[in-house]
Amino acid sequence: MNEALLRSLTPSVLGILVRRGADFAAAEDAVQDALVEAVRVWPADPPRDPKGWLVTVAWRRFLDATRADAARRRREDLVDEEPAPGPAAAVDDTLQLYFLCAHPSLTPSSAVALTLRAVGGLTTRQIAQAYLVPEATMAQRISRAKRTVSGVRFDQPGNVATVLRVLYLVFNEGYSGDVDLAAEAIRLTRQLAAAIDHPEVAGLLALMLLHHARRAARTAPDGSLVPLAEQDRGRWDTESIAEGVGILQAALARDRLGEFQAQAAIAALHADAPTAEETDWVQIVEWYDELARLTDSPVVRLNRAVAVGEADGPRAGLAALAALDASLPRHAAVAAYLHERDGDLATAARLYAEAAHKAPDLAERDHLTRQAARLNARRCR
Repeated sequence: MNEALLRSLTPSVLGILVRRGADFAAAEDAVQDALVEAVRVWPADPPRDPKGWLVTVAWRRFLDATRADAARRRREDLVDEEPAPGPAAAVDDTLQLYFLCAHPSLTPSSAVALTLRAVGGLTTRQIAQAYLVPEATMAQRISRAKRTVSGVRFDQPGNVATVLRVLYLVFNEGYSGDVDLAAEAIRLTRQLAAAIDHPEVAGLLALMLLHHARRAARTAPDGSLVPLAEQDRGRWDTESIAEGVGILQAALARDRLGEFQAQAAIAALHADAPTAEETDWVQIVEWYDELARLTDSPVVRLNRAVAVGEADGPRAGLAALAALDASLPRHAAVAAYLHERDGDLATAARLYAEAAHKAPDLAERDHLTRQAARLNARRCR
């Protein structure tokens, strides 16, 4: 069974049903039924036209459900009879589905789940596993999201920025469950890049590829985090780096800078350095200045403080940090690092311990706890 083929066909099949008159929620249910039937039937009897087969089976499922539900009988006016079997129309509705799934009335978590289901072709079980939540919980989340968008016109223009944020959320969910959400986000963003010519779409794809290229070096064999400066750069994926840099350069050449392009430029400068010591921190600070201008994000300014500390020394970094709210996520960890660089081990150890207490996940908590213990051990010598 070619799972990749099924995933690639899902958006088109769903789009065809919606254009024929099915509302989004009913169409999505019918497509999922067709995918289950394909898994059962195709290994023994593969169709000559997989897309046409899925459209036919999904449409029948939709009609069956419509006729069985008295409250939906009015939809039968939309369908005089079942379309004759044959090759499916070569219309790509992927882009419209992205915009529908990133509807502004949805919460970010619901938008991500709906995108993975409707555009990514993942099952509810797979999405629930990736999010480490019960399948029933994820089913409810997806059902609520489908009800929210079921009345939205399919041809309404969408917001590219919202779609990109949803995809970036998918990417940042990480690598849990039997579905690698980082790889899935790259696959979905490639689809979007093929469907729309937009420099920020290219910027996001480049950013994902450049970050993903460091994945193998990001953790030690025992699962502990390895900071960027300590990573074995020989384990970085040079092909992904080259592809990401190429995509980024083409996007920047269009002179329509956006935040994902700026973030990708920073990632590219890290990837370009043969060693941590050779990182061009001056250029990275300049890119953080551009990114702060574009977003006015306190998190960006927090990361900029680290870069300033590397480019101009830890006291300059601490001065930049002093202007920021100490309640920001990872503020204590950044302060700890800069104080350690400045030689104040006692303050750094205290701040590492404080940061560990606030860490959002176990791996980061363990890493920060080890940093505090390391400095305390040094002080006791």
